[in-house]
Amino acid sequence: MALPAVALVLLLGAGALAAASRQVALQDAAADAARLLGRGEDTATAARIVHAAVPGAGASFASTGDLVCATATVRVSVGAVISFPLRASSCALDGGR
Repeated sequence: MALPAVALVLLLGAGALAAASRQVALQDAAADAARLLGRGEDTATAARIVHAAVPGAGASFASTGDLVCATATVRVSVGAVISFPLRASSCALDGGR
């Protein structure tokens, strides 16, 4: 009786670690995209960086004052039942200042 419960806990733990790993990759991709935009690259290049780092991720960009911001989102599944969105944002100075 305890063996299925232990197996379930181990599988959920492994899924949570995988989701945490994707969150770190998503944050890094958003930071890279924001820095590229701050250096004057176009949004298509920044979006490609996000998609290359985290397959299936979407990217959106906004400019506010002296900052340019990138937001990356992806939906992750832990097992066959649990699914939730991950989101990461990062900003950089516009114009490389």
